[in-house]
Amino acid sequence: MVDRLVNSEANARRINLVEQAFGTSGQSLVQTGRVLVGEGVLTKMCRKGTKPRQFFLFNDVLVYGNIVIAKKKYNKQHIIPLEDVTLTPVDDEGNLRNGWQIKSPFKSFTVYAATATEKTEWMAHINKCVQDLLTKRGKAKSDMEDSPVWVPDKQATHCMHCKKSEFTVLNRRHHCRKCGMVACSNCTSKKWLFPQQSSKPLRICLTCYDQLANAPNAEQEKAAQAPAGQNYDSDSSDDEDDDVPNDAENSDQPTFYENKNHGATKT
Repeated sequence: MVDRLVNSEANARRINLVEQAFGTSGQSLVQTGRVLVGEGVLTKMCRKGTKPRQFFLFNDVLVYGNIVIAKKKYNKQHIIPLEDVTLTPVDDEGNLRNGWQIKSPFKSFTVYAATATEKTEWMAHINKCVQDLLTKRGKAKSDMEDSPVWVPDKQATHCMHCKKSEFTVLNRRHHCRKCGMVACSNCTSKKWLFPQQSSKPLRICLTCYDQLANAPNAEQEKAAQAPAGQNYDSDSSDDEDDDVPNDAENSDQPTFYENKNHGATKT
């Protein structure tokens, strides 16, 4: 089991190698009781299409990043606490197969495995880590709302809110940070503070703004909104627009260490 790997030299060595691969751009991953459960390449749906990303599953967090040199160097490190993660299977559609959504209050997105077997393995291991973590901490999942899974840019040639505005080089796409739809600037002219996503107020569509503004607790939240006329934050999504070249494909089978006799008792 995972607990058998906690104090193993193999586990410490693996975590150290992950830290080195991210370099100074990444956060320290060494923490008491932390175990690297598995790793592998998954295809992540980004706003401009699908891109391979390196994922590392620990017993308390999910870490992923852009691949600069396969199995050697990564950047754009993202760390998602597992205790608030939920998984939702995604139906196959065309070439997009073996997918599921990873949802949390901090970030939500869709990933695809190379095979159905790998999808099953990834989902089973993530769910097991989440359940074990909640049990160990004696907690239930929080009631915080999950951040939205963004609609990819290519799926919207016109504003999904007004249905009229056509996107061009000058008329940019923007994503609502509450529902994830692609909308024009006019239809995302409001913003709201989502502390779990950012310390600054973020763009939302007019429909979501009306829902939030009319909610019972709206008066408490209005103080957190940005003043009129303030410039909006960039409509990027961390690694979504990063086009760092890489030579990775999600063809290598993932490695889950508690199932292997790599310096630990085989289970």
